[in-house]
Formats: sequence, structure tokens, C-alpha cells
Amino acid sequence: MIEFRNVSKSFWTGQRRKVILDRASFRVEMGRNLGILAPNGTGKTTLINMMAGLEQPDEGTIHREARVSFPLGFSGGIDQSLSAVENARYIARLYGLDPDYVEAFMRALVDIGEYFEMPIATYSAGMRSRVAFALMLSLQFDFYLIDEGLPSTADVGFIRSANAILGERLANATLVIVSHNPGVIEKYCRQAGVLRDGQLHMFDNLAEAQRLYDYVG
Repeated sequence: MIEFRNVSKSFWTGQRRKVILDRASFRVEMGRNLGILAPNGTGKTTLINMMAGLEQPDEGTIHREARVSFPLGFSGGIDQSLSAVENARYIARLYGLDPDYVEAFMRALVDIGEYFEMPIATYSAGMRSRVAFALMLSLQFDFYLIDEGLPSTADVGFIRSANAILGERLANATLVIVSHNPGVIEKYCRQAGVLRDGQLHMFDNLAEAQRLYDYVG
């Protein structure tokens, strides 16, 4: 599980203090995919980064009794000056995995030919999206975190293959998606939450969450 206990988080924008969470407490259980609805600019990326441990709360505690992925959409885990090969092998060593396996898995899924040996800074947006998604799928997690849905710039063939692998992963793992778009969430999640006024309001189904979300909007 991932549990937030009385967690507060805010930022100073230069004009006012923007509150992301205000003494919020909630739990994300294994085996129940969760979609979180929040308008752009309300802090959904900060929330999912906190789940991953990439950002720390101002107050309160976050407990993780599971292996939690970095968020899909997070670019900080990939060194743009290195090739996909170098990134794959480096990340594999960080997680204690076989570099040969991770490289082969990513190479086959990404399918970008000679670009796989070139610096990621030279890639198109679509190729970078493929590498990031393939990197996440090459690692085994209990929770997979996705910020704003699956890559929109990757080609249809890659998305089909990556979705099939993600489906296999989710047989033994749990997905958390944050998005402003209910359509992104409904394919994978029945349980949903709405980030509003510093609190995450949890609902048993997406329809109930969407009613609150539409009302807020």
C-alpha cells in the first residue's frame, strides 16, 4: 500500500501560497487501480511525485509498503546526454537487475534501430516517449504511476505492444493514474479520487468521482 498520513504540501508562487495538500490522509491499496482527477495546475504531478518519493511533504508522513515506480512522464530518471543503451544498463544496475535483459527488453519494444545507440537528446518526442515507457515496463513494480496517461506522441504499434505488456504487469500490480481527463482513467480504473481544496476525496467508482469533479469544474 501507499499511505499518506496528515500530509501537507504547498508552494510559494511569488504572489501567494498554493496549497496542494492540507493535512490529507488517504490510502492506496494493492489490487485496486486508482484514477485521480484534478484540473491542470492543481498539483496532480506533485501528488504523484510524492507517491514515488521524488518530492517530500512539508508535514506528515508517507508510508510505502511496496515497490513503487517512477511516474511515467517523469523525465528526471533519464539522462538526455546518454543513449538508450546506456540509460537502460545504468537503470538496471540501480535496481539490481540484469543489464543485458533490460537492454534487450527495451530495444525490442522501442524498435528505433540505430537511434538506440545515439544520445536521447537527438530523439524526437515520440522516440523519447517510447524509451521512457519501455524503461518503466522493463522493471517490476507493485505500483505503476502514470502522470496524464499513456504517451500521445508514440506510434500506434508501440502503444498496442506497450499496453499489452502493461496489462500483463497489472495482473500482479496496481496502477495509479493522475489526469484532468476522465477518459484517460476509465480504461483502467474503477476506483477514483478527486483532488480538491488540499484533500483527495476517494470514491468507489469513477462516475461518483466525476460528478464532484464536474461540479468543481
